[in-house]
Amino acid sequence: MAKGFARSDLEKYLEQDPDFIKDWVSKKVQRSVLEQWLQEKFVTEITVETKTVETAATTMTRSAAPEPKQAGNFFDQFVRGTTKRSAPPRKTKNELLKMNQQDMFMELIRDIANELDVNILCHKILINVGILTRCDRGSLFLTRGTKENKYLVSKLFDVTESSSIEEVLHTEENHITVPFGRGIAGTVALTKIPINIKDAYQDARFNKDIDKKTGYRTRNILCMPILDYEMEVIGVAQIMNKMDGGTEFSMEDEEVFKNYLTFCGIGLTNAQMFEMSIGEFKQNQLLLALAKGIFAEQTSVEKLVQRIMFDAQDLIKCLRCSVYLVTTTNQDVQITKAFEMNADDPHNIIIPSVPILQRARSAMFARVVAMSGQVLNIADAVADPKFGKEIEDYDGFRIKSLLSLPITNGKKKVVGVVQMMNKANGKPFTESDISTVETFAIFCGLGVHNCQLYESVMKLNVAFEVLAFHAMASPEDVEKLADSSLANVDDYKLYDLDFDDTAFADFETCKIIIRMCMELNMINKFKVNYEVLCRWTLTVKKNYRPVLYHNWRHAVNVTQTMFAILCTGHMARLMEDIEMFALIVSCLCHDIDHRGTNNAALTKADSPLATLYGSSLLQHHHYDQCVMILSGEGNNIFVNLTSDEYKKAMSIIESAIIATDLAVFIKKKKVFADIIAQGEKHWADPFKKEVLRAVMMTACDVACVCKPWEMQHKITHLVMSEFLEQGEIKSDVKKEAAGTARQSITGALVERHKLDEFPKLQVAFIDTICTPAFQLLVKVEPGVMPWYNSLVFNRANWQQQIDSHDQKEGTTKEPVVAAAKEIKTVAKSKAKDSAKKDEPKVIEEDDLTDVDDRKEPLDKETKPEYAIAATFYPDHGKGRVAATPAVKKCTVS
Repeated sequence: MAKGFARSDLEKYLEQDPDFIKDWVSKKVQRSVLEQWLQEKFVTEITVETKTVETAATTMTRSAAPEPKQAGNFFDQFVRGTTKRSAPPRKTKNELLKMNQQDMFMELIRDIANELDVNILCHKILINVGILTRCDRGSLFLTRGTKENKYLVSKLFDVTESSSIEEVLHTEENHITVPFGRGIAGTVALTKIPINIKDAYQDARFNKDIDKKTGYRTRNILCMPILDYEMEVIGVAQIMNKMDGGTEFSMEDEEVFKNYLTFCGIGLTNAQMFEMSIGEFKQNQLLLALAKGIFAEQTSVEKLVQRIMFDAQDLIKCLRCSVYLVTTTNQDVQITKAFEMNADDPHNIIIPSVPILQRARSAMFARVVAMSGQVLNIADAVADPKFGKEIEDYDGFRIKSLLSLPITNGKKKVVGVVQMMNKANGKPFTESDISTVETFAIFCGLGVHNCQLYESVMKLNVAFEVLAFHAMASPEDVEKLADSSLANVDDYKLYDLDFDDTAFADFETCKIIIRMCMELNMINKFKVNYEVLCRWTLTVKKNYRPVLYHNWRHAVNVTQTMFAILCTGHMARLMEDIEMFALIVSCLCHDIDHRGTNNAALTKADSPLATLYGSSLLQHHHYDQCVMILSGEGNNIFVNLTSDEYKKAMSIIESAIIATDLAVFIKKKKVFADIIAQGEKHWADPFKKEVLRAVMMTACDVACVCKPWEMQHKITHLVMSEFLEQGEIKSDVKKEAAGTARQSITGALVERHKLDEFPKLQVAFIDTICTPAFQLLVKVEPGVMPWYNSLVFNRANWQQQIDSHDQKEGTTKEPVVAAAKEIKTVAKSKAKDSAKKDEPKVIEEDDLTDVDDRKEPLDKETKPEYAIAATFYPDHGKGRVAATPAVKKCTVS
């Protein structure tokens, strides 16, 4: 201070002559120094003015310290969106405009100081900036993306002083994306330098299309970055069209805008951090709930996977979710099972077959992830140079984006892959999505591991139960069988429909199995040790329980039917040697360790089998028992097969035994009919061949209905008696769809007062299961016609019993239609198909079951050599239809 000139005198002089200080500052003070002065001035004043903010924060902190519950309640309310905070009353625009610029500035800072909601904060910023700069409207963009690939997204667009948040708020579905460096906002975000445009239409960076869409005329633009405390761009604010007579935004407008955005950057950073905290809290709560759900389901891997897919889809919101269970080695990845769920039908879980998985593109990506153990994120298949277009999956589903992550167990071994395709909002999967799913996959891995461990324990329990009941074949029995002489095929009547196992002792039935294997030349072709074959046969026999029907005798009959269909039915022409070997093994083992109860009864009784397998539980158990016996010492009849032959044989056996579940047959029936309708002749495709084998297994399993009448009548009543002993199904069991037709029938049988309904139920079973199976096989190979002919006549006998009973009850019915009419019609239909090899007949599903509705006459040329004489004997067998074969073998072609 100059000597003799007091500070108070100087201040008094400057107050009296404010123009002097203005003139002096403009001449002597650099702009940077002036900006620093102004910044210090605002900070000093804000220190005083923002006591309200600090007091509020201090009050919240102090009140939270002694009572943490209050802060927790506030946070919980914010998470649930139920916060009710009383905001201080906002001054109107007119009230603000009456203030000097400093007071107005401070008031608008107080307005945003306590706001934690990002949407409301951004709206307030634009409204307040509009008042400070007298602009017409503004927009605000927030920074998104990674450090290497940043971009802007519109948060609020075209905000005016009268706009509500709902009108101008942009969401993920409608936001505008602006890459850094592109356009006006993108350039500001990249350079951090404000842009003041006096005439927007003269600037090449301005997008005129927006004006065309909205009908608004943009004259001038002022755009500035919003920076955080590290001077990183967290957003861009843009105001348009100076009002109140102004033609452009002035330097003063720039200064006010810049200073206000400085404080907005602090508030926006805090609000975003709070928003992230809320998001992480919600995500952690969701993951905790998912973990609880996963660990609550440890009894079945399939149920667990279904739960995983539901939760994953809910977490990420994608159009398709898949889970693959895998086994991995150093050289290969094997997908053991796959599950798919689509967002438009979340209750329908799709399980693709092995042939489908071999060609599915999505499964290919899953194998890559399982082998590498790394995350695969295809953000945009069209933009990715590896693809250049949408990826089409096996069912026509078009993959635009894909996120695939490995599921590992506690030992860091990959046990599965979770895969999500096409986010519902059409955007790529983000780093946040990857982080979320990675965390989720950890819980999934632990859940799958625990489930598999539980299943292993259950298998051990079942194994101990089985081993406690069964025993291996004794060396004496093996030696006796190996040294026994075998009768020829004709002596056993193995080619005939009227093969009768009751004519042979138990030990002789084992010799019958050996004879069939020899007749098919399996021993020589596959180098099967004769003693091992004898031991395996005796052991399989030993593992059948002495139930009334599903016993060793039933297995022998099913095996003999398969043998006869292959040989005299000429189905062998469509099968490879290894397939016939596997089918014989499948037939003999298809009901091994059957307990005389059906799947429904075991599920109702909470059997360990129901817990272990979930669906087709008996069939899965039969297959596992088959594998267990083959794995036993001295029982492996496949020991000399090549690696490829062994894999193929075991795959065929598994699918063939599972196919004896009638629910599986119902699903495959329509598929099989469609294949036939397409004119398939060679059956070389693996999937089609699998369907063919499945239908053959079903036909052989129910072939007792094709036996001569007296024989099949007795067998059918054995079935009835077995299920009468079951006694597990209540009388209100409903007759369900054809997939459970056999179980529906037996459900009624267990009630003894319903025995009169047995013929009706038997006819229903024949019409629903047996007739379609044999009709379809006849269309593939006419040599199967004898079984179908016999089936038709047995059905007529059951129908006659129904009619006789109805007549006694006083009802009248049409006489039973002669069965020969049906046989002739089918024969004619088959003959027409054969005559039109180049024009395969399209077979409708109704054609497979409603043969008796056809009216075509039978031409003499198409009459089968296997002729049937249909005669009623009113005084014998309640009107039994007698079938007299003219020849034993069918030669219809």
